[in-house]
Amino acid sequence: MKLFFILTFTFLFGMNSQAQNEATHVTTYYLIRHAEKDRSDGGNKNPNLNNDGQKRAQLWRYYFKNIKLDAVYATNYNRTKQTAKPIAESKELEIQIYDANDLFSEAFKEATKGKSVLVVGHSNTTPAFANAILGKQSHDDLNDGDNSKLFVITISGGEVFQELLTIE
Repeated sequence: MKLFFILTFTFLFGMNSQAQNEATHVTTYYLIRHAEKDRSDGGNKNPNLNNDGQKRAQLWRYYFKNIKLDAVYATNYNRTKQTAKPIAESKELEIQIYDANDLFSEAFKEATKGKSVLVVGHSNTTPAFANAILGKQSHDDLNDGDNSKLFVITISGGEVFQELLTIE
């Protein structure tokens, strides 16, 4: 009888711990588009940031100054990496490259579960990433000149919350 009680207690305690563990995982995604890019060479598919873009990258660094980040992701383009770099450096994090064609994969979900993550993308991939996390089509592509939007999506206890901010 003692053995039965011990096994039952262990099983119930284990189930309760697992449920509490799931409930305490809070994942927050901060999604931004890269800062302003150099448009002087229309044929350049991988331009750097222009002066305004470099200023905006510093503005993003300042914005995230007091926000805990566990990881910083960017696509493998100069403009996204240059936008992410000041933030990543200020947090002593390496920029991790993600594939914009494989948004919110199971591997990405698992790697970022319970963390605060910045993802730097593009006018089409940033809202698409937000939609993938939300599981529905809520956001259209950003206007080409819009580099100021911040999508904040938080997953907590199986619920998903979102904010869309403009940071100038």
